[in-house]
Amino acid sequence: MDEKLPLRRLSWLTWLQSIIIGFIFYLVISHSCAPVHIVPLTLLTMSGILLVGHADIFLMIVLSKKLSIRAKKFSVYRRLLTYATSVLIYLLLRPAFGCVSDLVWPFWDPGTFFAFVGSGLVINTFITLLHDSVLLYEHKMYSDLELSRLNAANWEAMNLALKQQIQPHFLFNALNTLKALYHKNAQAGDDYIVHMANFLRASIYHHASNIARLEDEISLLTDYLEMQRIRFGTAMNCTITLPDETLKKFYLPSFSLQPLLENAIKHNNFTQELPLVVTISQKEGWLVISNNLQMKNMKVPSTNYGLANLAERYRLLSGDDIHISEAGNTFSVSIKLLKNENNDH
Repeated sequence: MDEKLPLRRLSWLTWLQSIIIGFIFYLVISHSCAPVHIVPLTLLTMSGILLVGHADIFLMIVLSKKLSIRAKKFSVYRRLLTYATSVLIYLLLRPAFGCVSDLVWPFWDPGTFFAFVGSGLVINTFITLLHDSVLLYEHKMYSDLELSRLNAANWEAMNLALKQQIQPHFLFNALNTLKALYHKNAQAGDDYIVHMANFLRASIYHHASNIARLEDEISLLTDYLEMQRIRFGTAMNCTITLPDETLKKFYLPSFSLQPLLENAIKHNNFTQELPLVVTISQKEGWLVISNNLQMKNMKVPSTNYGLANLAERYRLLSGDDIHISEAGNTFSVSIKLLKNENNDH
């Protein structure tokens, strides 16, 4: 998007400057001029400022059609043209000032000629300085906006890349599991397909969303849990103790919970005699996902789809870190509950 001239602010500033200088001029000449001349001279002074100011704005509009307002040529051409125009305006106003003051000045009278030339240069200098301050302020706002847009685009791209890591990884594991189930129990395989289809349908629906309501994340997790119960039976147990108010009030980055449960399954041994027990609960403003530790003897290669992925997405979305703790035989991950879907925090 091209940077545009703040025409309304420039015009408003020109009028304000005209009023202020006109008021000062009125106070000064009221002690040194006949009362009959005060108002006409003040109005002429204000008219000169308005003409010079709006001439500068007009020239900027013309130049901006050919040049960028940030270009050096724009600034150089604008200075040359506005100073020449301001001198011309004041020389054209010179007879009017003489008429109002009941004076007749020869055109080449050096005293008045250079006085009006100097007035045009001085007034133009004040006006261009004030206009430059507006342009500089607008340029800063434009630069900040562009930086914010670039950061947002970069954040969106990074977050999407991280989310896209999750689904292929899940699908690969799910299809391998489905293959094994059909060899053992076709009915279990059919049930597994139903929950997998529900999970994939929900994940596609929420694919474009960075933030999901907590109850939607739990609903998504439920299908994943059913898939794991078909796979492991009573060897895995997950308990969710969250009040309805929390489910409806808070939000999480989408696809936050399934990778955490997958991480617990991946790194622990569990049987029907020694099941994997996972609990999901709330502690103040945090969601706590805990499981008992029964670590596998052989280290499982990490593909960075679990904790590291979630930690990076949290930093992108809210600037918060996830908290990981290991106390005794319990491993837990705490993630901050987000209060509003349109608010990072």
